[in-house]
Amino acid sequence: MNTKLLSIVSAVSATALLAACGGAQSSSRDQIRAVGSSTVYPFAKAVADSLAKSNTAIKSPIIESTGTGAGMKLFCSGVGVSFPDIENASRRMKKSEYEDCAKNGVDKIAEIQVGLDGVAFAEAKGGLGLKLTPEDVYKALAANPYGKPNIAKTWKDVNPAFPAEPILVYGPPSTSGTRDALKELILAKGCDANAEMKALKDSDKDKHDKVCGEVRSDGAYVDSGENDNLIVQKLEANPKAIGIFGFSYLEENADKLMGLTMNGVTPTYATISDFSYPGARPLYIYVKVAHLEAIKGLKEFVAEWAKSWGKDGLLAKQGMVVAPDAILAQSAKTAADFSLLDPASLK
Repeated sequence: MNTKLLSIVSAVSATALLAACGGAQSSSRDQIRAVGSSTVYPFAKAVADSLAKSNTAIKSPIIESTGTGAGMKLFCSGVGVSFPDIENASRRMKKSEYEDCAKNGVDKIAEIQVGLDGVAFAEAKGGLGLKLTPEDVYKALAANPYGKPNIAKTWKDVNPAFPAEPILVYGPPSTSGTRDALKELILAKGCDANAEMKALKDSDKDKHDKVCGEVRSDGAYVDSGENDNLIVQKLEANPKAIGIFGFSYLEENADKLMGLTMNGVTPTYATISDFSYPGARPLYIYVKVAHLEAIKGLKEFVAEWAKSWGKDGLLAKQGMVVAPDAILAQSAKTAADFSLLDPASLK
């Protein structure tokens, strides 16, 4: 069988598989569908628009801002046209999420790191100007700091050097990858500054994760959904409030907001790219390999990402922090050959 004929047979077989998996109500789809992170959303939208302009034969992909966690559930629900082709993620896939994927037949996944971002703490210009540490943030936002109910009402209760202003922080919901990154990169580090809590990590990991990662729900921390622009608006309305979101939103609104330092480091393009800013994190897309032949334009969409993530590329102009050269080289390889994610590397 010649190569061209083999390609046609493969495409027909993949389409038949997707039709079978997708159910009788939805046997075909002529648009790529991506779900996931609100942080990655504007970058994915920019890549989708670029693809639609450069290749008019491909419909602009549908990009949905669901949050990383919620997006993973949708992505992992199955193979077929009823399920998304791509998951945008502001953190790495968890081992438990991969296991859910595999249970539903989604066992062929390509993981591609597309760039970097930072969990930024920001306020309106003329705000409190707090010089934060992970320990300060943990004491302010944890539901039960060091195992005791959080009774801090003002920033002065957290740190005597801070003003006696009420703690009011607008941040991401539990479905967000930004929230996961907040827990892992900031809250857990603040918690583990306490020797007893650090020891708890080895003796009772589940209890440690709860004590160190659970966010208070008494009004000091306000879950603001997956619309980061809403947080920007709330900060403009209240200069004494603090917001937590991806660095790109801070950069996009630099005329209205200022980033707060963490351990004396301001969130900037440079401090995120060299990981000196404590909240620096990688961004990913996850591609359902079983959909590559059956969903028109999916390979081209991934290729458009690879064209866009360089130092002078579209995504850098949109505010994404460019990943190191070695990472980009590996990402470009995966975007070309769709090598499969090794679940043994997940946590």
